[in-house]
Amino acid sequence: MFLHRRRLIGSGLLALAARGAQAAPSPAPQPPVTRPVGPLELAIAAAAPSTPTGLAIAGNGRMFVMMPRFTGAEPVTLGEVMPDGTVKPYPDAEANRPDRSAPQASLFHVPNAVFDRDDTLWVLDAGLPDGKGTPVPGGAKIVAIDIAQDRIRRSIPLGAGVMPHSSLNDLRVDRRDGRALAYITDQGQTGQGAILVVDLDGGRVVRRLADHASTRSEDGLVKFVERRPVMERRKEDAGDAPPKSPKGGANGIALSPDGARLYYAPLMSRRLYAVETAALRDPNASEADVAASVRDLGEKGMTGGLIADSRDRVYLSLQEHNAVGRRLPDGTIEVIAADDRLIWADTFWITPDRWLYISAAQVNRRPEYNGGQDLQQPPYAILRMRIDADPVI
Repeated sequence: MFLHRRRLIGSGLLALAARGAQAAPSPAPQPPVTRPVGPLELAIAAAAPSTPTGLAIAGNGRMFVMMPRFTGAEPVTLGEVMPDGTVKPYPDAEANRPDRSAPQASLFHVPNAVFDRDDTLWVLDAGLPDGKGTPVPGGAKIVAIDIAQDRIRRSIPLGAGVMPHSSLNDLRVDRRDGRALAYITDQGQTGQGAILVVDLDGGRVVRRLADHASTRSEDGLVKFVERRPVMERRKEDAGDAPPKSPKGGANGIALSPDGARLYYAPLMSRRLYAVETAALRDPNASEADVAASVRDLGEKGMTGGLIADSRDRVYLSLQEHNAVGRRLPDGTIEVIAADDRLIWADTFWITPDRWLYISAAQVNRRPEYNGGQDLQQPPYAILRMRIDADPVI
């Protein structure tokens, strides 16, 4: 087994495995399932100090979670999940203390991180210590961490690609055929999205598809999670302001096995898109050239994170259904698993021994979507299921 059995031991974990995470208050009775879906099992219950949206697992089984600083009160933004489910600051507590005087050396707001084929942990920092506002100068970056020595090896500034309204969200690293690239989604704080292309060797950053229809938050949509609409009302809103749907541009991304296509979708959209990476990374390609290579792949439900496997199938975090979907290369979408514990399905990870992991982030239970009341119920479930394909690394 990829993760040792002792990972299934920890405070609150056995109860969580037995009952599943509790549903939202006063849930409506649910009809019986009329068609079978695959099983999800609890890999571990992470006692994270705040909302763990991101997930990455090393080749040796070490598990890491990313906890964005939505408010600035969050004590840790990057952590390692220990065998008993506790989460410790990673690489240490000092690195997790936002320091505006040393923006390249401290972590402000980490939404995601990934491993490459050499087990280097590439960490995305959006540079937002309070979850909003203008990114700290020099704070937006990619950090490469050597997990064998638990130390930051280098930092790559992303300032050339960020805007005052940026909210960097997800990344994929492609190291093959002599190239070393990162692709990053910017969902924007007002829904104006983009994709950043980063040369990991030279440090060049290019912003692509800025506010293109495929990276932009769609108006008029309402997302339902746990049978309730996800509607936002923040403290700064006027007292009589009605709740509103959150904005969310380009969010989840996945790389095809050959690295030729980048799949992506806005957080507030039901459509999946793909763009040719050759156009994205071509310094001579115009924005019109890049836009011409975008393909609308059709509806796929409301999702967060995406991932592709070695058979070019794209996994979908079906947040409205507590489920995992999968898009086949011919465009067919199938539901392969569903579980009440999968509350706000977020980030996927595929391990070399063909386990598909997914985090249940409980974002919909955060105070800003519940009239200031925090309905999150730690520990947070990280679930998994067997699949029949290898990871794309």
